[in-house]
Amino acid sequence: MCGIAGLIHKGASSNVGGEMTAMLQALKHRGPDSTGYAVYGEPTQGDYVMRVKVAEAEDMATGRGIHKLIEDRIAEVETILAEHDVRIKSREAPTEYSLRYVLTHGGDITEMAAQIEEAEGVEILSMGAGLELIKDLGDAADVAGLYGLNNFQGTHGIGHTRMATESDVDIRSAHPYWAFPYSDVSVVHNGQITNYWLMRRDLERKGHRFMSDCDSELLAVYTAHNLSNGISLEDSLRSSIEEIDGVFTYLVATKDQLGMAKDTMAAKPLVLYESDDLIAMASEEVAIRAILPHEIDTTDPYDEEVRVWQA
Repeated sequence: MCGIAGLIHKGASSNVGGEMTAMLQALKHRGPDSTGYAVYGEPTQGDYVMRVKVAEAEDMATGRGIHKLIEDRIAEVETILAEHDVRIKSREAPTEYSLRYVLTHGGDITEMAAQIEEAEGVEILSMGAGLELIKDLGDAADVAGLYGLNNFQGTHGIGHTRMATESDVDIRSAHPYWAFPYSDVSVVHNGQITNYWLMRRDLERKGHRFMSDCDSELLAVYTAHNLSNGISLEDSLRSSIEEIDGVFTYLVATKDQLGMAKDTMAAKPLVLYESDDLIAMASEEVAIRAILPHEIDTTDPYDEEVRVWQA
């Protein structure tokens, strides 16, 4: 079933971490297995934020050996950063198996990121100027508390509550998804893509990488491919309705935009609220009312509808 949510402030930054937590917690009945956020803070010129996972949450119960393995993986990541003349400005470890780096690097990050992901057991969850992608097992209250998201200041964000249907209950299979070479792009999705393997193989032949077998990751890679080739977000969303088969409603965020698309059948729900300052959307109105408890007017986007908003 799953639940998706997103919001974007047209004006000043807000507590998007707290707002997204409230929205996703209201949707936890749609997906109890995992919760994920992609939130966008104010970027610092020349800096990248990298969120990386060096083990799965369930690995921590396997014994003392996992701790040494994690130490070795972190050391390998930081060796690669040093080889690419990347300066680590700060490093935080919200959990034993995940880290947040602030990096300074003047060159191309694509080769460096690809080398990091070649390390066994290591996955970059996101890398960008403003994007921070956080996902883990449990509901929104659990994940927000673990990663300190309740006071995250930013302009926009998207999130997902997952009910696992065709892939494992683990962080790798949780949403949102990110894909390089286009940094700061993230996707959440409710539905099923039926031509997933056909499109995945085509994108892999073009040099793109996939980190899971979840069909939703295709939307992130597809979007990153289009944006990196100069296609606008709106045009990419419109093309997806023609090129991607299945039943889907999905949200895409970039460094300064939020977009949505529904397939031709529009079977997967989305409720939309829009004012002069705020756009909020979710699988159910209850999530929007979690941050706007007063009386509001909402709409239900129709089939094949595409919308893009600017922060």
